[in-house]
Amino acid sequence: MKVRTMRASDWVAVARIYEEGIATGMATFESSVPSWEDWDMAHMRSCRFVVENDDTVLAWAALTPVSSRCVYAGVAEVSVYAAANARGKGLGKLLLKALISASEKEGIWTLQAGIFPNNVASLKLHRDMGFRLIGKRERIGKLHGIWHDNCILERRSDIIGID
Repeated sequence: MKVRTMRASDWVAVARIYEEGIATGMATFESSVPSWEDWDMAHMRSCRFVVENDDTVLAWAALTPVSSRCVYAGVAEVSVYAAANARGKGLGKLLLKALISASEKEGIWTLQAGIFPNNVASLKLHRDMGFRLIGKRERIGKLHGIWHDNCILERRSDIIGID
């Protein structure tokens, strides 16, 4: 297995994995996969990775800027998704390592993640990778007509933005 930069040609596999995550009902408030063009515009181009094995994309991760305001230029939101048949195999950890390294090269000082409280595996992964729980937003959004909470975690860089 190897981690590499995501290419536009990976979109079919990335979208399929994203759709599997949406179907769980505990990965995102999104209800459908956006077009490549919309997804591409929303995510940082320098911080997109996939894990592949034998030319098959098994997982992906990317960063989204949290704001266009200059004061938040060093803050990005993490997305990490693994194919249903590849979950629990350490791919998220590989991807988060790559994202952390790439984000620091891009001057990102804070990574944040919004995770549903029932997504225990994702909460554990992020904590294991140095994220800390900073709070829980109660009934922040509806998914299929049901209100859901969202845990907010962040990881502050040890090398960027420390002065």
